[in-house]
Amino acid sequence: MKALAHLTALAMLTFALTTVAFAKNSNKNEGNFTLPNPVRIGTTDLRPGDYKAAWTEESGGAVKINILQHGKTVATVEGKLKDLQQPAINDAVIIKPLDDNTKTIDEIDFSRRSQALVFGE
Repeated sequence: MKALAHLTALAMLTFALTTVAFAKNSNKNEGNFTLPNPVRIGTTDLRPGDYKAAWTEESGGAVKINILQHGKTVATVEGKLKDLQQPAINDAVIIKPLDDNTKTIDEIDFSRRSQALVFGE
């Protein structure tokens, strides 16, 4: 009987920790994206590779976005959150050409999220 009580307590603790970990991860203001080609964000040129965008909301609807690679910040830019009509199906990086023939990130959509990061507005 005592073993059953310990097993039940262990199961409840495991469930509680899993729920807290899931809630913590799902509420973070961050998302991963991959760049297949060189691109600019703000004044920083990014090489192809895997990145993470982490943002904090500021006044007036603006967000401060840190772009990280291998855990280190490689760029910091300003942007906005844009509400999507429905959650994005996939991660997507929308690129636009600049006058000097370089390309810049215009928007980043994250899979299963109903908001996107928008730059340069």
